[in-house]
Amino acid sequence: MGSVQIVTTILAAGITAVAVWLAVRAVMKMTAVIRLGQPAPERFADKGARTRKMLVETAGHTRMLKWGVVGAAHWFVMVGFIVLSLLVLEAYFEVATTDGGLPIIGHWTIFGLVTEIIGVLGLVGILVLMAIRLRNRPTRPGGRSRFTGSTMWQGYFVEWIVLLVLIFGFVIRGFKVATDHFEFPFWATPVSHAVGAVLPDWADGVSVAAAIKIIISMTWLIVISLNVTMGVAWHRFLAFPNIFFKRDPEKPAGSGLGPLRPMTSQGKPLDFEEADPEKDQFGVAQVEQFTWKGLLDFSTCTECGRCQSQCPAWNTGKPLSPKLLVLSLRDHAYAKAPYLLAGGGKDLTGEEKATQAQLAHLDVLSLAEGDKPLIGTAEEGGVIDPDVLWSCTTCGACVEQCPVDIEHVDHIVDMRRYQVLIESSFPSEAGVMLRNLENKGNPWGAPQNTREDWTKGLDFEVPRVGEVDDFEYLFWVGCAGAFEDRAKKTTRAVATLLNEAGVSFAILGEGETCSGDPARRIGNEFVFQMLAQQNVETLNEAFEGREKAKRKIVATCPHCFNTLGNEYGQLGGEFEVVHHTQLLAHLVSTGKLTPVQPVDGGVTYHDPCYLGRHNRVFAAPREVLGDAIEGEITEMPRNSERSFCCGAGGARMWMEEKIGKRINVDRVEEAMATGAKTVAVGCPFCSTMLNDGVNGKGAGEQVEVIDVASVLLRSVKPEQPRGDKESAPVAG
Repeated sequence: MGSVQIVTTILAAGITAVAVWLAVRAVMKMTAVIRLGQPAPERFADKGARTRKMLVETAGHTRMLKWGVVGAAHWFVMVGFIVLSLLVLEAYFEVATTDGGLPIIGHWTIFGLVTEIIGVLGLVGILVLMAIRLRNRPTRPGGRSRFTGSTMWQGYFVEWIVLLVLIFGFVIRGFKVATDHFEFPFWATPVSHAVGAVLPDWADGVSVAAAIKIIISMTWLIVISLNVTMGVAWHRFLAFPNIFFKRDPEKPAGSGLGPLRPMTSQGKPLDFEEADPEKDQFGVAQVEQFTWKGLLDFSTCTECGRCQSQCPAWNTGKPLSPKLLVLSLRDHAYAKAPYLLAGGGKDLTGEEKATQAQLAHLDVLSLAEGDKPLIGTAEEGGVIDPDVLWSCTTCGACVEQCPVDIEHVDHIVDMRRYQVLIESSFPSEAGVMLRNLENKGNPWGAPQNTREDWTKGLDFEVPRVGEVDDFEYLFWVGCAGAFEDRAKKTTRAVATLLNEAGVSFAILGEGETCSGDPARRIGNEFVFQMLAQQNVETLNEAFEGREKAKRKIVATCPHCFNTLGNEYGQLGGEFEVVHHTQLLAHLVSTGKLTPVQPVDGGVTYHDPCYLGRHNRVFAAPREVLGDAIEGEITEMPRNSERSFCCGAGGARMWMEEKIGKRINVDRVEEAMATGAKTVAVGCPFCSTMLNDGVNGKGAGEQVEVIDVASVLLRSVKPEQPRGDKESAPVAG
């Protein structure tokens, strides 16, 4: 060992010791912060399924590859980071001797070939990612970037570190080639040999280059260890557990789509009959009241901005960015951590839990962070502004796009729950809707005895449950389908088609009440459970004696479809729920309904969020439309899982849109740009919002917004009138 090797070995050992010590300290701090969260025992179930899903999502990059070029480039960089870590380890042997290498495998030709290929592809991948970040930098002209609000220096730092580590990997090999110490043949390592051809025959070059590679790698570890909120770096470790502990590993899409998490206190579902606000947690009022999985979510965020790029609120000038919301919660959690770890925090009555002695050693900033309200305006020092919280439509685009399975919607609704149930703080116009739900059983406040008025004028009898001995499907009409004039046309169309196809069905009539979706999404879990329990009892009675497979419900509203099928099971209601487009597609494919006259003028289809993204029903409505028009529908640029929200979800249907551009107008402009004369929908809320948008654009005579069922009915029974212009909803 020469003098150069002695120096490089000492340098490598010294910086590694510092980096490892800081990394251990950082991991302990992060673990302590995450453990501050509330219990979530359900996250430990189905370990086999969780392991499989984690391996598929990470090794297969299934979520990243939804953005093809970015996903492929990131896969090569990820594989490079994992596999080429062996070359970083090898560098510790190379600093000590010019012909050093990994024991056993370090001299295998296959090892040289694989690491060469991965090194080259890793270089290409990181250069692509760097170019994409530069092209989408927030300061670029021409629009908002998905990186707006991200900590850009951290992204650049990580990318340059990866690039330099890869480059110095080839430099080390090049010096080995130049000094005739390289063990791999040219055919297996052509790039290394090419680098060696231009490097000098410097005997100490291997050790110096290896030392530089180690210094670069350990500098990265030191920097991220001093920045525990540096998600762009830490996600490469935290993504694995975050995906493993996702809410539902069997879901084909985002774990946080479909049903919401039940309200819990100390890890147990909240029983409203026994709950005490002074002892039980109602929603989230403090960052430590999120579950530990929530705090892990915040820590894992990569700041990639995919969620932000797809968010309808962000894209129409609202203050909500799912990414910035998560980053605000993350930064607040870590800033508040010293106060919490010292024993501080407020109990459920708002009293300080720590003694003066426990808090005496804390700095002023930590104490100030502990006093911040979680929800509050800038003047109030709040972490999350109320306008951010109430801008969410719960469309799930953020959850769908997140490559590390962060459950944004659950966290937003948890914060809403506390604001509604404890603070009674929510947009005033939504109060009318909630009172109507409590008093009338529907958000419009229409009289219950008018629930069956939509049946008037039909040329066949609509049977009621209890009036017929048997039926195959219970037709869940829904509040919109019963009371809102546009939606009543869809209800009549579906009933007519079912009757035409010979499907036996029955309705609950006045026995039906609101599914509770708007109450639950706005955060009023109490009203949701009141309505849901009433409906579950009614439905269980209607299906008494039937096994689940024969407890069939067809619903025209995706919000009812989602709630009945995905959430009523939490309350003892197990049903087989289908959307009307699924049933109609089946009836057409089996020949029970036959389109006879194509609908002309061109048709585009708007995917409802709670039908498509939340429940993966994309094909059925398109199949129905394809049969009705005898051709291809004209797709909007944002369709299927990337469909753009109409703006009505998350109880936004009953809240004024006062900030930025109206979401429904943005969507209508996209629909009109296709040139289609008919915009088909599969949701009454979408119908209302898009109709209002079309009329707002003064295009009511040129473009018609109607349900898929109405399109099919016109094709099956061409004598059906095309319908007059829809009138306003029933007044409350």
